[in-house]
Amino acid sequence: LRDLIEWTSKDAVRFFLLSRKPDTEYTFDVDLAVQKNNDNPVYYVQYAHARICSVLASWGGDAATLKDADLGALDSAPAQALMLLLAKYPAMLADAARDLAPHDVTFYLRELAASYHSYYDAERILVDDAVVKTARLALVAATAQVLHNGLAVLGVSAPQKM
Repeated sequence: LRDLIEWTSKDAVRFFLLSRKPDTEYTFDVDLAVQKNNDNPVYYVQYAHARICSVLASWGGDAATLKDADLGALDSAPAQALMLLLAKYPAMLADAARDLAPHDVTFYLRELAASYHSYYDAERILVDDAVVKTARLALVAATAQVLHNGLAVLGVSAPQKM
């Protein structure tokens, strides 16, 4: 296991091993674990978190101001999909804990990262309209928080830069 961590990373080993049910056979793909692209699931999730942190840093505002955002401005299909997925987090986490199923957390985080990347590709976040910008920033900040929390549950880091 130490050699595997040295070849790849602690984060990759944890995420990859937790991505499978404990009763299934698993072959660790070292080549995939060292890739820095969207094919590597841990990189994909961590990159989503880092990408959001970059957007929030570019904005440069105080995150506390986002708590009063008017989310009614989030009426696009990608925004709605992202919000619906965020709403599933508490129940998914409770079910995963009850069922001793950490792989459910990894699947959810991968789905959330994919939903965020789709949202990011579909809509500019830092727009001129203050109401829309604040709503979009609140949505991505919430996404970053859930990604961070989910990765923390797995013992995997959530880098702010990659």
